[in-house]
Amino acid sequence: MDTLHAHHETDDGLFGIVCILLNGGMKIREMAKMDAVLVVVCKRPRPGMGKQRLAVGFGIEQAMACAQALLDCALEDALAWRGPVVIAPASSGDRAWAASLLPPQSMVTIQPQGTGNLGQRLNELDRSLRLNGAKQLIYIGSDAPLLTDEDYSACRAALMHADTVLIPAFDGGVVLMASNLPWPELGHLPWSTPHLGATLMEQCRQAGQTVACLKPNVDIDEPEQIEQLYADLRHDSRPARRRLHALVSCLRANKRVNHA
Repeated sequence: MDTLHAHHETDDGLFGIVCILLNGGMKIREMAKMDAVLVVVCKRPRPGMGKQRLAVGFGIEQAMACAQALLDCALEDALAWRGPVVIAPASSGDRAWAASLLPPQSMVTIQPQGTGNLGQRLNELDRSLRLNGAKQLIYIGSDAPLLTDEDYSACRAALMHADTVLIPAFDGGVVLMASNLPWPELGHLPWSTPHLGATLMEQCRQAGQTVACLKPNVDIDEPEQIEQLYADLRHDSRPARRRLHALVSCLRANKRVNHA
């Protein structure tokens, strides 16, 4: 996300003060004054938890390795952001783990998710961040390693003209969701179905928001999608993507051996 640096990049004095404040517990209110906030919504990779469809295809240990490698790609984007970042782990018990994910000098705050389904948790998270002063919030998960600087730049540009910006997934889901306004109620949306993206867009429009949809991308849920990354990431030079590509290469090799 090198093209999405904060507007204060040339003001070293302010940037230094911000980093010091963050290390001492800077509030989101001060962070939000600087730039759009990138929110990484994630789960702590654990054996047998999450990415169950990958576990069916590759086994529990390899599914966990995939989950970690995918999370590393999202964290790579967060580290490149150099503006305010929120890490939102699924459990408050993972606060310390989430705080360890990025260097301590990074402009990062930890805001665990609440309870309920994903839509309810996103609503609660969004309300909490906005109550603390955040205005422009860009949400990503940990399953979209093909997001690029160009995608984030396009999102930022679209937010200058639209209330809400979505990057749909090819399978009907959503890869990125961003808004200048609070989200409408999301709890009843058809999460984890091919109808999510269209329903979310309609829900936002019914709430009176203008919505911009950018070019579709890929979210990784199935073993076949992991294998496709071998081609999709072949020329991606970002370090976490190179590690993910190497993992996919090993998975492909193991699959050939097992089927020999």
